[in-house]
Amino acid sequence: MNDITLFQNFEVKGGPDYGRKNLPILQAALKKQNLDGFIVPHEDEYQNEYLPASTDRLQWLSGFTGSAGAAVVMQDKAAMFVDGRYVIQIKQQVDKDLFDYERLEDGVAKWLRGNVKAGQVIGYDPKLHSPSALVQLIEAIELAGGTAKAMEPNPIDVAWTDRPPMPLTPITIQPEKLAGKSHAKKREEIAEILQEKNADYALITAPASIAWLLNIRGGDVQCTPLPLSTAIIRKDGHVDLFVRSEKISSEISQHLGNEVAIQGEEDLETTLQGLSGKTVLMDPNSASAWHFDTATNSGANVKKAMDVVALPKATKTQAELEGSATAHKRDAVAIIKFLHWLDTEAQSGEYDEISAATKLEMFRHENDGLKDLSFETISGAGANGALCHYRVSVSTVLPLKPNSLYLVDSGGQYQDGTTDITRTVPIGEPTDEMRDRFTRVLQGHIALATIRFPEGTTGPALDAFARAPLWQVGLDYDHGTGHGVGSFLGVHEGPQRISKASNTIALQPGMIVSNEPGYYKTGEYGIRIENLQFVLPPEEIAGGERPMMGFKTLTMAPIHRDLIDLDLLNKAERQYVDDYHAEVLKEIGPNFDGEIKSWLEKACAPL
Repeated sequence: MNDITLFQNFEVKGGPDYGRKNLPILQAALKKQNLDGFIVPHEDEYQNEYLPASTDRLQWLSGFTGSAGAAVVMQDKAAMFVDGRYVIQIKQQVDKDLFDYERLEDGVAKWLRGNVKAGQVIGYDPKLHSPSALVQLIEAIELAGGTAKAMEPNPIDVAWTDRPPMPLTPITIQPEKLAGKSHAKKREEIAEILQEKNADYALITAPASIAWLLNIRGGDVQCTPLPLSTAIIRKDGHVDLFVRSEKISSEISQHLGNEVAIQGEEDLETTLQGLSGKTVLMDPNSASAWHFDTATNSGANVKKAMDVVALPKATKTQAELEGSATAHKRDAVAIIKFLHWLDTEAQSGEYDEISAATKLEMFRHENDGLKDLSFETISGAGANGALCHYRVSVSTVLPLKPNSLYLVDSGGQYQDGTTDITRTVPIGEPTDEMRDRFTRVLQGHIALATIRFPEGTTGPALDAFARAPLWQVGLDYDHGTGHGVGSFLGVHEGPQRISKASNTIALQPGMIVSNEPGYYKTGEYGIRIENLQFVLPPEEIAGGERPMMGFKTLTMAPIHRDLIDLDLLNKAERQYVDDYHAEVLKEIGPNFDGEIKSWLEKACAPL
């Protein structure tokens, strides 16, 4: 075990020193280019959630390491925009004397309208903004009397003298037995979609979509096996793949075959310029304004449409569902070892968030086939557990001290599936309030796990069921209840989601979603219970008039009994917990003997 190289390190990332050093550098660069301001989104050229170090421009500028945000830098001031998940983190990482804190929900455009002065020139990088978002920003600048100016190259890239190189990780093959379909079959099905839409081409800019379509994976992005690349698929199923040649081996060339042409990344612009007179589908949520403008200015008929790969990718094949179930059972062995450790040795108060996260990763390394974590483990003790997207580091680490709660949200990447699980565990004796809040979160979790719903139902229609037990006593949480999950791809995947936010994509059989209601008491503790589950095909219900879909749970790990207030649960809710625990014991119990087996039997005993 001592020879294992951990995927997660706990060095301090980001922090106020970034802004103190780099904000003046950028402002000086803007002055040289006669710019009064510049807009810095979190997104990179590939719209990734997790960024390679070479494209994390927002962190370079401000020190902020969250997965969503933006900044506007003016010559005399700067503003940082984050959503509700990061209102505490921004105070820890971004210098308040340099950046005003703003809410992302209020909008960057609103800030621009109120702060840009007549005659000022505000720059932007068209490769980092979607066309719809950019229209709003440009309108705001012009309404304030300013001018928006596209910049090539990005001023940050010029000022960033010690910028890390772009990753060049070799591409690998995702076997057909795990994918469930050959890439030839997938390309054929996507080609049929183009024909139905009377389109000649579709631009695919999301690396996860390209990975799924061509049955390939990569290693360019931490925690997600993505090959950074861009693709164009034609209505005959042929694909042009724009990627660095260093990533392509002879094995990959043979795998892709003659119907996938490999081109350099620098060839994309010329290819888009050659689509004059052709109808091209582009997703305004993943393709950039630069993609749209380049093709449109060259005479192409560009139509806005959802990524043609997104929905087929989200509706898993039977092989992908079976692989995910196998991966979850393998992952459960590590999780149960960890939960046993938390209930025994870690109760001593001698451990902290880092040693706990390290212990969990080491248990995962004992599994065969662990490729990476699916995200950096959220290991939150006490008050840090109230930060729903907390990232532990040596500067923020807290001990697992008695009479507190510990929240751990983690996942693994296996070639047959991606896992994501959250459990909340008491260290010492929980308070009555902790039990009450935990049980209400559990009730919401059960409601979403057992809900039945007709075809055509969208995620937002289900979201309130998970929140209702909290709403009844005036409580809520500021994150979505469920996100899609990829198959050895991104732990956060669309187009489906379960949240308050509007979403028009109906849940379909085979979609994997998380079920993760929570509660967070600022400065004290956090609670979240998360399992992954997939949508079942519609079935008749005895006495009913319409067939209904439902969910099947993938995640296999006990929910902590000592945090459950039995008086709050009704008979059906108790039965759900007992049935779930019985299944965990049946499916995962045979992997253990001795002390851990005895502990698991008690953890899964009927309520």
